[in-house]
Amino acid sequence: MKALVFEDVHHPVRFSEVAVPKLNEGEVWVDVMAAALNHRDVWITKGLYPGLQPGVVLGSDACVLYEGKQYLINPNVNWGPDPRVGGKSYSILGMPTHGTFCEKMAIAKDRLVPKPEHLSSVQAAAMPLGGLTAFRALMKKGKCTSKDRVCINGIGGGVALIVMQFALAAGAEVWVTSSSDEKISKAKDLGAVGGQNYRHDGWHKALQSQSGGFDIIIDSAGGPGFNNLLKIANPGARIVTYGGSAGAIEKLSPQILFWKQLEIHGTTMGNDQEFLEMVEFVDQHKIVPVLDRIYSLEEGPQAFARMDQGSQFGKIVFEI
Repeated sequence: MKALVFEDVHHPVRFSEVAVPKLNEGEVWVDVMAAALNHRDVWITKGLYPGLQPGVVLGSDACVLYEGKQYLINPNVNWGPDPRVGGKSYSILGMPTHGTFCEKMAIAKDRLVPKPEHLSSVQAAAMPLGGLTAFRALMKKGKCTSKDRVCINGIGGGVALIVMQFALAAGAEVWVTSSSDEKISKAKDLGAVGGQNYRHDGWHKALQSQSGGFDIIIDSAGGPGFNNLLKIANPGARIVTYGGSAGAIEKLSPQILFWKQLEIHGTTMGNDQEFLEMVEFVDQHKIVPVLDRIYSLEEGPQAFARMDQGSQFGKIVFEI
């Protein structure tokens, strides 16, 4: 079968013929209808991920066909007994186990969750990993309600956009930041009240003045700019971070942290129950993820390059 395979660090993904793996106990064969690209896949090719193994089929997200019905794949592997945090044996589909960028795959049957009927297979494929990360960050860690004003730092990526859609569905007021004025404008078209370009000097002061401050801030960057997020947080606010693309956080002010009684939460992915709750939330509110571009598997290197350049707005999906 055809698949996108991790060959080695700093090498482009390889589109090639691979052997169909054998079924293990509890697994079933499924046909992959569509699979979505995540930053995780790009970071793997750059060597920025532990436990890399050449020859592994990449990909964590998919909509698949099994016995005539369509399912989402829960990308969690062995979360473990503690719902608060994944255990020592926890991993994510697509490294070190084979993932979804292929025509056919073996998957544990308990990883299959019925697809919400309002989503196409391509739309559904864009939801699992990003949706789970967004749901846990916003709803579980951030405890978002209709009374909250939410700031999403770095709008444009798949997870950030899903966070925005979830917050709007929950009735919250949403503001965004980005390095792109165009992405801010697109976010406003989708329901955000406003935003600021964090490349501009004093962006946080302008955003604070316009919005009145935030009860929840969702961040995926970290880095030096994280300190400005504390400044625009309201007293008692929850700041949730699920990424570190801008690097280490330096010179964090403990005074702002304790005087405002702020909560800072780290999160990544989510447990199996949260995955089910996320799918139910998507179904209840008829949420449709924002898609950037659709590629074939053969166009894998182009899709990876687009995500690496950061020019996408929404999810990049392979239609198989």
